[in-house]
Amino acid sequence: MAKGYWVVGLDLEDAERYASYQDFVRPFLAKAGGRFVVRGGRQQTVEGHVRSRTVVVEFASYDEALRAYLSPEYQAGMQDRLASSVADFVIVEGMPA
Repeated sequence: MAKGYWVVGLDLEDAERYASYQDFVRPFLAKAGGRFVVRGGRQQTVEGHVRSRTVVVEFASYDEALRAYLSPEYQAGMQDRLASSVADFVIVEGMPA
């Protein structure tokens, strides 16, 4: 089965409020079956335009990735992210195993 991914590019506008989101999202992802594959770190744009921070979260399947995003818990918890950053957020299906 193909895995599912959250692929997020974001620009921080309020680091303190974003820290509140980070405090929420770590335990949320542990419960939802997600794990960070990329979380910030160094990046070099070699083509196109990207935001200053990139995050990739892996789930067992596309459906699980979508279900986690659409869950009432995440929808409530992501409000600090929405208020503290501008993001491009996509949910994608990986290659079949």
